[in-house]
Parts: sequence; C-alpha cells; structure tokens
Amino acid sequence: MKTKSLHNQLVEWRQDLHMHPQIGFEEEYASKKVASLLKDFGLEVYEGIAKTGVVGVLKKGSGNKSIGIRADMDALPIHETNTFSYKSKIQDRMHACGHDGHTTMLLGAAKHLAEHGNFDGTVYFIFQPDEENCFGAKTMIEEGLFTKFAIDEVYAMHNIPGMEVGTFATKKGTITSSENLFEISFEGKG
Repeated sequence: MKTKSLHNQLVEWRQDLHMHPQIGFEEEYASKKVASLLKDFGLEVYEGIAKTGVVGVLKKGSGNKSIGIRADMDALPIHETNTFSYKSKIQDRMHACGHDGHTTMLLGAAKHLAEHGNFDGTVYFIFQPDEENCFGAKTMIEEGLFTKFAIDEVYAMHNIPGMEVGTFATKKGTITSSENLFEISFEGKG
C-alpha cells in the first residue's frame, strides 16, 4: 500500500472516531470499528476485554518473542465547540485528549505490519478503554490480559501537539505521567 493511500485512510478513520466519542467503558462505537478493521487486516481479534477493550493478534514466522502496542480509545465529557465537518455528533462528549488519533495510529500500524511486516514473532495490538479514569488498564489486567496473551513487553505513545510534524521524542525510563488518585486526611488544630 502506498503511503498516500494509507494516509487518506488514517484521516478518514480518525475523523470518524472523532465524530463518535464515548467515555470510559462506553467506547462501543470505537470498539466495533477497531475489531472490524483488525479482522479486515487478517488479525485474530479478541473483544470484550474490560467491556469494550479489543486485542488484535498478528503472528509472523515461528518466533516466540512478542510485544504489545497499546492505544487508548475513550473520550472526555466535554462539549465540543469546533465547527469543522467532523466535530462530535454526541452531546457533551469530545475527543479532546487525542485518543481518536492514538486509536487511528495503532490501526495504521496494524494494517501496515499485517501487509508489510518483516518480523519473526507476535505483535499484540491492545486497544484500551477508560484511560481517563485510570481503570481501563487495571481492568484489562485483572481480566487476564497477560495470562491470555504471552506479551513480553508493552509499548505505548501519546501525541504531543507542540512537536514538529514528522518527529518523535523519547528518553530512557518513564517519559509520560499518569493521573493518580489519592486521598490525604489532616488531623489537628487549626
């Protein structure tokens, strides 16, 4: 597949996902679209992990090494005020954090590797629900993600709109933070 053709498909997929945002554990539109496309690419597909999570499996050769690549699918409870043609069709729901783009990029990687992958092993394409509320990954793990699938390593990414197009950044160790919830109680006079 030529790069321009894949680019056009990526734009189409992302705009479609952007128009149909759903919040954590309600990502049924994205989940169905992802599963359908992965099947079209020839991948083995597992649905309903953590309710709306999807895993696509691509095996090449006879190698036993594997990696997982993960994208998040959920949107935010925000009213979209943009005026472009592909703005959200769902009241008070918006892909304001870029998860429509993350899902699209992982779909593009799955399509490209299914058609042109030159590796010996397995790639697990993990589409995670409910990243924003911090329960999607935990629920997928609790429901057996790493017992059902022999994943050696997992990689993920997050878009950074301020970066120049065509570039990426990384560093050794942890690179992006997550939202963590905790409670502090103070006792005393005052």
